[in-house]
Amino acid sequence: MEAAEYTQNFLIAAAAAALVVGLLVGLLMGRRTSSAGQKYREVERKLDQVMQDKKAYEDEVVGHFSDTAKLLNNLTESYRDVHNHLAVGASTLCQGAGPISLERLDNAADGAEIPAHLADVQPPLDYAPKTSPDEKGMLNEEFGMDRNAAAASPGAEVNGKA
Repeated sequence: MEAAEYTQNFLIAAAAAALVVGLLVGLLMGRRTSSAGQKYREVERKLDQVMQDKKAYEDEVVGHFSDTAKLLNNLTESYRDVHNHLAVGASTLCQGAGPISLERLDNAADGAEIPAHLADVQPPLDYAPKTSPDEKGMLNEEFGMDRNAAAASPGAEVNGKA
């Protein structure tokens, strides 16, 4: 009889294991075929597509600005070549008496450098600075008002009107 109990316990354990495995397989299959799972996969696919589009756009922007920088450098070099050609022509044709001296152009200071007399310029103020520390500032309630004159003549004319 022990063999029968052993077989019966084994059958119960196998049935329980099969039930658990069946529930897990059913749960996974249910999630995979459910509308919520399909919506999740669709949203995930769209997000991946948007991320790829964004990456492609960023690469395109970087490429555009790299090309723009190269073209501007080429333009600058071409401008410099034209300017030097004209300066050499003016120097040659004017026999050195022209307004442009190549030596002056070669030894010129950096054009981006700010001259000393302009480096210490203060921007305009959007308020009137005090002329003395005892003066009331513009944000003071009494700014521009003469309290002594108003207190001395309470019935006085206001702005020339009686």
